[in-house]
Amino acid sequence: MLKIAVLVSGGGTNLQAIIDSVASGTVTNTSIELVISNKKDAYALERAAKAGITGVCISPKEYENRDMFADAMIAKLKEFDIDLIVLAGYLVIVPEKIIKAYTNRIINIHPSLIPSFCGDGYYGLKVHEAVLERGCKVSGATVHFVDEGTDTGPIIFQDTVKVNEDDTPQSLQQRIMENVEWKIMPRAIDCIANDKISVVNGRVVFK
Repeated sequence: MLKIAVLVSGGGTNLQAIIDSVASGTVTNTSIELVISNKKDAYALERAAKAGITGVCISPKEYENRDMFADAMIAKLKEFDIDLIVLAGYLVIVPEKIIKAYTNRIINIHPSLIPSFCGDGYYGLKVHEAVLERGCKVSGATVHFVDEGTDTGPIIFQDTVKVNEDDTPQSLQQRIMENVEWKIMPRAIDCIANDKISVVNGRVVFK
């Protein structure tokens, strides 16, 4: 059984998609053990409580430095014997100490087709604003492993949606979430839980 922790900063729509996928059996061999947010008032923590999942707030603002924050996070992850960390709208840069402790055991969802519109400064609606400004005809989302860079880890899944002429950043964001994010993140978790993928020479290989 793959024990996962979901890290989230806001409303937790991707978290809900994961909860629902585990409950329906779309994601197998997986248990959501823990939800961590950097914000005490994040609605994601309410979603966790409603689903009977332990939710905690661990904010970097509560610690003197990044090392102390990382140590607190690692201690909590070890307390729950976490196998995989899932970043689902988590707007905190993960300390390198955590990345090294969980090499190829952290995955992230990014709302664009990496390597386009990713890296520093590209998050939330800013991604979709940039896509529309560039006049892209398609957009989408990417699930990838997390490494020491920003959105540079091995890609697991990508999928696309058509960009409509009358799209706003909000409408494009919603369509990508509903048609791509809420599907490929659970799929990636299921593949990891059932040992269907590995990372070889910096690339994801399907078994």
